[in-house]
Amino acid sequence: MGEAARDETAWDREVDALVVGSGLGALTTALALHDMGCPDVLLIEKADKIGGTSALSGGAIWIPCNRYAKALGQADSQAEARAYLDRTIPENMRRGDMLDTYLANGPKLIDFLHERTHARYMSMDYYPDYHSHIEGAKMGNRALEPEPFDSTLLGADNAIVSHGHRLWYMADRIPMTIMDGYAIKVRARGWQWTVAKAMLRYAFDVPWLLRNRKARQRANGSAAVSRLYLSLKERGVPMWRSAPMTGLIEEDGRVVGARVTREGQTLRIRARRGVMLASGGFEHNQELREKYLPKPTNRAWSAGVKTNTGDALVAAQGVGAATDLLNQAWWNMTASVPGEDIPRLIIIEKALPGCCLVNQEGRRFLNESQNYQTLVEKLYEAHSDAHPSLPCHLIFDSRYRRDYILGPLLTKRLRPDWTFPKRWYDDGFIAKADSLEELAAKTGIDPKGLADTIARMNGYASTGVDLDFHRGETAYDRLYGDPKITPNPNLAPIVEAPFYALRLSPGDIGTQGGMVTDVNGQVVSTEGKPIPGLYATGNCTAAIIPTYPGAGATLGPAMVFGYQAAKHMTGFND
Repeated sequence: MGEAARDETAWDREVDALVVGSGLGALTTALALHDMGCPDVLLIEKADKIGGTSALSGGAIWIPCNRYAKALGQADSQAEARAYLDRTIPENMRRGDMLDTYLANGPKLIDFLHERTHARYMSMDYYPDYHSHIEGAKMGNRALEPEPFDSTLLGADNAIVSHGHRLWYMADRIPMTIMDGYAIKVRARGWQWTVAKAMLRYAFDVPWLLRNRKARQRANGSAAVSRLYLSLKERGVPMWRSAPMTGLIEEDGRVVGARVTREGQTLRIRARRGVMLASGGFEHNQELREKYLPKPTNRAWSAGVKTNTGDALVAAQGVGAATDLLNQAWWNMTASVPGEDIPRLIIIEKALPGCCLVNQEGRRFLNESQNYQTLVEKLYEAHSDAHPSLPCHLIFDSRYRRDYILGPLLTKRLRPDWTFPKRWYDDGFIAKADSLEELAAKTGIDPKGLADTIARMNGYASTGVDLDFHRGETAYDRLYGDPKITPNPNLAPIVEAPFYALRLSPGDIGTQGGMVTDVNGQVVSTEGKPIPGLYATGNCTAAIIPTYPGAGATLGPAMVFGYQAAKHMTGFND
């Protein structure tokens, strides 16, 4: 007898809540739901590993007035933070209700996680807000960094939780905290001892190294994800991997579930209380990039997770969700290294003294030391057909090459020029020449424009004042300067041959536009009303602090509004 026909209206599984994604926003939602009295939660992840873009990231979260800052005696208030946000977010992008909800509930979320889960953070007391020159900014403690995590606690699951981006590792094996990475890149006092301790700890951990390439310790976003994953595992919450959502299911105007592909089958999952979409942006969907983002745009420039192709956005639009900020991303300059599958983030290197960023005319067009979000926004503002900002190159000399770590180039001592693959030169990724004129010829840069720019930069290095773009005038700029360079730690002459040009691109760590949500994390319809049963958080939603006020402006809201959604679904009163 043949197999009975499948009932396409039947439910294959019913749960109280379905969480789509496995980054920090999704994991926070699932944990909060469980501990708020909704234990029947299912979390699904499209990729074969847990963590999403969160695991690749630095893992910082921007939460003013948090418990860790208070323990250090920081004087801050929600009113000060709100005034700072009002001054940094344009009025047409500012949603007061969402900002107030975020600031009021961020500290509550931190307390909730600290008291109930393995989540632990360290206050970044040295790290200023990104717009440090604007009234209301603080010079530290609003951003939190995850405490390192011992991978042995994951047991056999260590292999399924994503590790961080190459940016956060020495030799792609030994993790660095954000503080360690900062100290090493700018050669802060004691940086050699930081490197030595990490290498010795790694080298002597022989039992671990017999089974694993990467060190036992995790840091940054990978540590934050691991801590929440372990907390969910201990609660017995099921987490399916390689299980993408392929659509939402509606009944009488309410989202009641979703279609999920698992092991070759399409399953209908009913979610009695709601579906949470927390599955990232559309950075690796070239069609959507071309439709929404500034041009030129290329998914190859993105350091986001490759499974982030806008599935949640498309599904939500299909049930009438309103959207906003689709032309925005969490920008970051990236270097696409030939042969590597994920581009390198260039955060600190562009700010160090003795380099500058130029277009094909050989002209600077921005302050290289400003925060990465604003920098790429300025790049696109400067770009035009008449004066293209792309391709752009980071120009530096032998002193810079000798003294500072620059992505895969490292330093001249750690990686001599003769070790560079020929492919790097052939591809145009790196160029080297004994004169600026020869360097211009190799890169297609206008030689006169480049010579004039370098002459101006050398003059600014002498006076300490960048008359064009004011580089080095803010606390954030100087954070990534070299304190040994005076009178401006972000400016040094570019005079020592040979000279170099590194090709950079306006990349991102994810898009920041998507579904419009309310203070409860509910998705809002095009008619301005919440869509019953549908919630969202993270990079698939329209960002509430899109101008990047400080480290963790992406992950902080993702977690807070996951927490808010869990409260709304369960009726929990904190």
